[in-house]
Amino acid sequence: MTRVKRGTAANKRRKNVLAAAKGYRWGRSRQYAAAKQAVMKAGSYAYRDRRNKKRTFRSLWIVRLGNALRAFDVSYSRFIGLLKERNVELDRKVLSDLAVRDQDAFKALVEKVKSL
Repeated sequence: MTRVKRGTAANKRRKNVLAAAKGYRWGRSRQYAAAKQAVMKAGSYAYRDRRNKKRTFRSLWIVRLGNALRAFDVSYSRFIGLLKERNVELDRKVLSDLAVRDQDAFKALVEKVKSL
């Protein structure tokens, strides 16, 4: 039997972990054990926060809509209720974008929904 040296897989694994930990502070970027823990923790935070980002943005859109609707004397909940009643299928993201970027179109939409 020929001799097999088995270091390459372990070296590659360690190199990949240290590469993923690049930019971390102190020993977490240089020491394998610390880097491995930091990379695992960072991965779990990233996984969690990809889901949390969706709810964060939804709440941002709702706050923006509420502030924009205040000028028209309509509450957010009343406005959303009117949209559902009138079968207007615009989501909060689009409505928020309208309120921020195109106030004239948003005003026309609010007036139309209120008047019907």
